[in-house]
Amino acid sequence: MDQPSTSARVPDTPGRSKRPFANKFKQQRLPAWQPILTASSVLPTFFAIGVVFIPIGVGLLHLSQSVQEKVIDYTYCTDIVSGKKCSDIVTNSSGATCQCKVPFTLDDLFRTNVYIYYGLSNYYQNHRRYVKSRDDFQLLGKLSSEPSSDCEPYAYTKDGKKPIAPCGAIANSLFNDELSLFSKTLNASVPLLRTGIAWPSDKEYKFKNPPGDLKTAFSQFAKPKDWKKNVWELDPLIPENNGLQNEDFIVWMRTAALPTFRKLYRRVDHSAKDFNGGLPQGDYELIVKYSYQVTSFKGTKSLIISNTSMLGGKNPFLGIAYITVGCICIFLGVVFLFIHIKFGKKSADVINISPSTSY
Repeated sequence: MDQPSTSARVPDTPGRSKRPFANKFKQQRLPAWQPILTASSVLPTFFAIGVVFIPIGVGLLHLSQSVQEKVIDYTYCTDIVSGKKCSDIVTNSSGATCQCKVPFTLDDLFRTNVYIYYGLSNYYQNHRRYVKSRDDFQLLGKLSSEPSSDCEPYAYTKDGKKPIAPCGAIANSLFNDELSLFSKTLNASVPLLRTGIAWPSDKEYKFKNPPGDLKTAFSQFAKPKDWKKNVWELDPLIPENNGLQNEDFIVWMRTAALPTFRKLYRRVDHSAKDFNGGLPQGDYELIVKYSYQVTSFKGTKSLIISNTSMLGGKNPFLGIAYITVGCICIFLGVVFLFIHIKFGKKSADVINISPSTSY
């Protein structure tokens, strides 16, 4: 069939042509490389990943297992006076406190450095409305009579007359149990440090106190509804650990990603006598001033005593993940190798295909 002559084509109207520009990208003439996956290139990769990943996973798992850890659940501890469950006392009476003691034993010396954590379960700090319920300008010490709307319904007092600082659901739900340890073997309280538990970057850049006297600066603001102390009274022992730079507050404001989590509470002071080598084995008591209510949402509370390895705290997930991936790669390598030996063709046969090839 005759091709239409060039003169029969309708010329493009300037400025209205849909023809792509005559460059390599628009005309799809860029150089490209398409790998040909063959048994000789794929199988060694699978085996190499397995051989490398499994030893790394074993090493990571060993480091995680070397971390010493003791978990003491105190959710349902009983009041030392009435014998009732502290969880019931706190739930039935708003603002009530309860004191309980939980005995436990350390079977081995906990090597330095020893850290004290509190753990919560079934607590969804990752909920979208909860995570955004804060005023970052306020946390930088830039107090305003009009807190961020993200803080609602924890932006103003119930009558709406006074702004709250710090506002928001995260600040309002600050963990406020007071935990301490007593060594019955040594007949001495375990010395705990209240500072050095927050991220230095958080304390330096994200949380600032307003200038001047804290009590004066916060006089025009109400404390969060569920707080028992004013913001300038959070740490009566260390004045500089008050206000928005209180380290317990900073740790709590860094929300957890999962519903079961732990947060750093204290550090054991290893400069004290009898504790400079770690936390000695023996009998102990956990003394709790119980205020934080968790049973209404079927949560639990615990205290965790732990030290660290060169990779941080106890977390076997990374080691298990490496071992699992390595085993899967080796298994797939064996399967594909069997398939290749049983049914495979030579690379030259796959590449050199012509119209006369039978397959």
